[in-house]
Amino acid sequence: MTAAPSPDVARFAELTGDELRTRLREALALYVTAMRYPRGTAEQRAPMWLAHVLRVGWRCVAAFDAEDRMTGIAYGYQGAPGQWWHEQVKRGVTERHGAPLADAWMADYFELTELHVLPDAQGQGIGGELVRRLVAGAANRHVLLSTPEGPSRAWNLYRKLRFVDVLRDYQFAGDPRPFGVLGRELPLAD
Repeated sequence: MTAAPSPDVARFAELTGDELRTRLREALALYVTAMRYPRGTAEQRAPMWLAHVLRVGWRCVAAFDAEDRMTGIAYGYQGAPGQWWHEQVKRGVTERHGAPLADAWMADYFELTELHVLPDAQGQGIGGELVRRLVAGAANRHVLLSTPEGPSRAWNLYRKLRFVDVLRDYQFAGDPRPFGVLGRELPLAD
């Protein structure tokens, strides 16, 4: 399962849940390639991605090259109490910064759950366009995301889009890496 890299984007498209299900293998191959994860990761993540499609406010946007190969994908949904990520982040923000800050960020937010661009296509504005298109349809007050700590193109992108620190050097249950949780108000302004 290998995604074919191509830096040229012919189109961006919002995908329905059925369209993502149809192209799930391709989307997960892109994810594994972009994140440099080991083989087998796609099979582990597939059930989670399929479950996310059913969440309130789920939206997905993808970039495609001239041969209709996926070069980038982003999806997310309305964050809510009871969701694993929500509970992890709320606990971390509350412990470090207090309940009022946690409540301010997490009362009404869109969770930018996944954003991936093939390595050969990174640095060309695809990620930023995916984020803008994805959150343009979100009716929430904030957008929140988490990303591994350390210098990366992802951090550069989020800073360009004026995301601010909500929680830094946080360890999610089951993952030894430190993460940053970033957020910003919606809508995104150019």
